[in-house]
Amino acid sequence: MMNRFSMSSFAAGIMLGALMAGAWFWRGDSALMTFPSPPPLATSTAESIAPENGTLSVANQVSGDAVVVESVTVPPPGVWVAVREIHGTDLGNVLGAARAGGPQSAFVISLLRATVPGRSYAVELYRDDGGDVFNPSANSVYIDFDTGAPAIVYFTTTD
Repeated sequence: MMNRFSMSSFAAGIMLGALMAGAWFWRGDSALMTFPSPPPLATSTAESIAPENGTLSVANQVSGDAVVVESVTVPPPGVWVAVREIHGTDLGNVLGAARAGGPQSAFVISLLRATVPGRSYAVELYRDDGGDVFNPSANSVYIDFDTGAPAIVYFTTTD
């Protein structure tokens, strides 16, 4: 028996596919488009995202020309780990970044400019765009798709 092409079946299939794709992208929550404000900066160690998406842990530390990330756990092919200044409640300049290809502990990030005692900073994960150089405009922020929050932790520096 030979099947015939039916334009109405084709159109119905396209509409059903578009409806299902729209439902998958939309999910009915606006959390995917919002970013939370930074948590209180008094926390010495924080985890920002669930272990299956990546874990980031940073402790308060002595100021200097490098930042030590206690642990970063990400699936291959890895991420960029960037240190950023904080101005009030806003993230500022990127002071340095390093590529983590997988789980690491005592991960050191060299900085272009040293941190200052008594200030707050953030460590943020970025997806790799495939280049060999970190570019905050080209590399997208690593997002936890369960919460919609960026993978970021905060720390302060001492003398």
